[in-house]
Amino acid sequence: MAPQPTQPTPTVPTAGAAARDVRQGQPDPRLDRTAFAARYRERFYDPAFDARASEIDHLIDVAWRAYDEGRKSPRTHPAGAGFADPAYELSDEWRATRDALHDAERRQRDPATRSRVLLICGSPRSEHTCPGEMSKTFRLLQAAREQIEHDGVDCDVLELNRLTSEYGRVIHPCKACVSTAMPLCHWPCSCYPNHALGQAPDWMGEIYQRWTAAHGVLIVTPVHWNQMPSVLKLMVDRLVCADGGNPDPSATHGKDPALAKQLELDGWDYPHHLAGRAYGLVVHGDSEGTQTVRHALADWLGGMGLVDAGYASQLDRYIGYYTPYATSHAALDGETALFEETRNVARALIERIGQLRAGLAEAGAALETPRQK
Repeated sequence: MAPQPTQPTPTVPTAGAAARDVRQGQPDPRLDRTAFAARYRERFYDPAFDARASEIDHLIDVAWRAYDEGRKSPRTHPAGAGFADPAYELSDEWRATRDALHDAERRQRDPATRSRVLLICGSPRSEHTCPGEMSKTFRLLQAAREQIEHDGVDCDVLELNRLTSEYGRVIHPCKACVSTAMPLCHWPCSCYPNHALGQAPDWMGEIYQRWTAAHGVLIVTPVHWNQMPSVLKLMVDRLVCADGGNPDPSATHGKDPALAKQLELDGWDYPHHLAGRAYGLVVHGDSEGTQTVRHALADWLGGMGLVDAGYASQLDRYIGYYTPYATSHAALDGETALFEETRNVARALIERIGQLRAGLAEAGAALETPRQK
């Protein structure tokens, strides 16, 4: 028998080498004071603010100092006991979100707590802003909500269209800290709020709590250009910290990439902070992309350790296939089967939640994976 070729052994750099190997060289986006002031004034374009120009100038002075000094988290206290570095100045806002997550987790695990579904509307459409008409997604979501509540399960509705229609609702984009090193990505995310850059408020602090409190998640979403809508993708990306995120920012002294690299190479356990919750999906479109988006969402949720609820819990369908958008709501009116299929997704999800809470784990849940990330 011919000898088998040997495979080269991959070389993993030592922790010390990785800590020194922090790559930099992109253009600096920093503004000078003149450019900063002009950018800041853009939010006061309405002539109604003209009479307050001197007061706005005072605000610019304050905001410039925060920007110039990099006061990302202006209110902090020492981390204290239980953190890797008790003296590290920890953001008060981050600590409050972390404490709320701990409370939500305790309630979620309490057998006496009623089962809870987080029902997510992934469409940016609403009659309360430019479209002037409700979304078909919301109509399907309502069918799921009625079924969930009929079956005696608590329902928390998260409308991501609030990002387009409600004043001050913002989800800031993920900065991909995890691609430097997993421990640099904190659970919950500590990238925001960033007051020095004016990146506040940030809705994700509340959304993390709502995911944590849920026993199951049901996402209802349309397809936009063969992909999930941008409002949904913002949330999806910011949930990366639930999949291996570091619950102790003091261990990396905030955002120190060298420390984070060293921690990961020393051995990181990649904790799944939302694992064990059930999920269901309803994806609809008008001409293409429903299956692609459903697969992407299912792969993402499964990668975080969430559990599918069987064949009936994942649905992709077309409404008014290649017909005018102007008649799409009328087309949905006639889709009685689609409404019933959506209710079936909710029914399957509720059944799976009951199984999981009764101790019926997913097959393979206790297995150790030889590969992390």
